[in-house]
Amino acid sequence: MNSDLIALTFSPQALLYQGLDIVIALLLLVLMRWVFGVWTRVDGNDQLSGKDNFAFGISIASSLLALSIILWSAAEKASSEDYLAQSIQMLVYGIVGILLIKVGRFVHDRLVLDRLDKREQILSRNVSIALVDCASSIAIAIMIRSVLLWTEGFDIHSGIAVLSGFVVTLAVMLVTTRLMERRFAEDNQNDSMQDVLVRGQVALAIQHGGLLLGTAFAVSAASQLLEYHPTAYVSNLLNWLFLAMLFTLLTFALAWAAKRLVLPGINLVREVDHQHNVGLASVEMALTMGMALLLLGLVS
Repeated sequence: MNSDLIALTFSPQALLYQGLDIVIALLLLVLMRWVFGVWTRVDGNDQLSGKDNFAFGISIASSLLALSIILWSAAEKASSEDYLAQSIQMLVYGIVGILLIKVGRFVHDRLVLDRLDKREQILSRNVSIALVDCASSIAIAIMIRSVLLWTEGFDIHSGIAVLSGFVVTLAVMLVTTRLMERRFAEDNQNDSMQDVLVRGQVALAIQHGGLLLGTAFAVSAASQLLEYHPTAYVSNLLNWLFLAMLFTLLTFALAWAAKRLVLPGINLVREVDHQHNVGLASVEMALTMGMALLLLGLVS
């Protein structure tokens, strides 16, 4: 036998509990789908297949992907030799993940996108609002993932740390959105970015979505420099907030430089804000996320 090959052996008990983890994950995805329908108070099947509401589909897809990211984190974090304990951990993290995603979306709707009714816009087939909703859900999940992997153990202290990181997540998303709204107003005669999104500006939604996802990866990069102290609740929170904002601003600066170098001579304000150039907005999104991923790679 070739000595370079690594043989993987699994006991029947390990295979049984791995299968149980997969069943739990599938049931949690079904639960997320059900919770989404209860939350929106509509017939999801009718919206998806009867009315062919693309915006509704984008929104529910983001919820399922966000939960999958958190389940990925729970599976990666599980280190106990007790397979039953790992399955319980998967279940608990999944339920907590559903709650955090829903609370995060609720706070985002009421506090960040405070000038519009997201539910009404999505039911009215507004793809722009659905894209922003999609980006915010996935961004929240990515940031929660970074907190889950940062904590140690599975106890009340790690739970408080996760909640602290969740608060920081929402705070950073709020600051990010307000900074972009301020930039948009300055470049567009004090027009409201949220009002423009309501009018269906897809390019702006892609640009803003890239900013939210870039912010999520920047916060993940910040987590690489934080040392976990189980009982240092206040310092954990303040350190998270400081480093998250620092890496977010650094991502913005690098993205600004990258856009000037990669897209020389192109007026992005005119192309994206005025001419609704989806292609250039996609390039902006890629550069913003790329710079954040670069930072994440450098500090990992």
